[in-house]
Amino acid sequence: MKKDITVTSPLLPPLEEFIPYLEQIWTSRILTNGGAMHQQLEQALCDYLGLEHIALFANGTLALVTALQSLRITGEVITTPYSFVATAHSLLWNGIKPVFVDIDPATLNLDPLKIEAAITPSTTAIMPVHCYGNPCDIAAIERIAEIYNLRVIYDAAHAFGVRDEGGSILRHGDLSVLSFHATKVFNTFEGGAIICPDAKTYRRIGHLKNFGFVNETTVIAPGINGKMNEVSAAFGLLQLQHIDQALARRREIDRLYRALLDGLSGVRCVESLAYEHTNHAYFPILVEPEFPLARDELYQRLRENNILARRYFYPLISDFPMYRALPSAEPANLPVARSVAGKVICLPIYPDLADKDVEAICNLIIESGTR
Repeated sequence: MKKDITVTSPLLPPLEEFIPYLEQIWTSRILTNGGAMHQQLEQALCDYLGLEHIALFANGTLALVTALQSLRITGEVITTPYSFVATAHSLLWNGIKPVFVDIDPATLNLDPLKIEAAITPSTTAIMPVHCYGNPCDIAAIERIAEIYNLRVIYDAAHAFGVRDEGGSILRHGDLSVLSFHATKVFNTFEGGAIICPDAKTYRRIGHLKNFGFVNETTVIAPGINGKMNEVSAAFGLLQLQHIDQALARRREIDRLYRALLDGLSGVRCVESLAYEHTNHAYFPILVEPEFPLARDELYQRLRENNILARRYFYPLISDFPMYRALPSAEPANLPVARSVAGKVICLPIYPDLADKDVEAICNLIIESGTR
């Protein structure tokens, strides 16, 4: 293949559509601090997602850090080792001890059956991840949280637009946190958001993301500079005009992958929990032992053919130096997560990916499995 085919790629509307937004920003001379674009994007996202309060951030990691601070989380927080490092890093930034719990082998999300055994007198919250945009077992997690009086903060970085029977899955938990990084289904170049359950929480988070200021001379908390700038907000407004088209194309690509790889021994396509309500943010496959090539060999073959797939998530968070000394990071405690991390490859999926490229990727995998 002559061109690089990446695992994810931003939706890039025509440049001429972006110019009027830039002209408005240039005319207003407002670049940040809750300008017109920022306000419009918050309202547009509320309308699109069916939510009441969304606080925009400069990126998803700052949003996670602030979400934990806003709820005054301390002590220990139960979370997954199978995620991007920002999930656990946000805990360390707040002086919180991560406690890793294994994942469910089908959903790859935090396994509710393993949570209760990890609860101690120091546990104050659960931070699950909607991995690849597949919803967690929300009912089971929140039942446990209610019994043990724990907060629930969902890392929903992958879950933009994902719905359950009652509406957006972002409405669950005490808070949900989105990422609008350039590789996400919906992006603002860099960005993120916290979904707030009420106006009071929205106001508090607004203070925390602006250094703790409530007015020109009053600071109420050691907040951070988490504000989204006007150019990123404008790009988000433009992206939102095309998001339904992008999601529909992702669904088509997902279905084509599944059809082409169906029946291939040794390759398992990870199933979606709610196929018609997910966002097809990623397309993970698991390379099982019966496949002729090991996972890393297949990964290398894809890369050699300019298919920029990713072993996402590998290594586990619990394997990194700042976490591996934790008792909960012991490999014996995380057998499912460790097994999946050694098998996973996320194949390219983005709206501009052509059917012929999907077919070429699958043909290469199929050929590798028949040699």
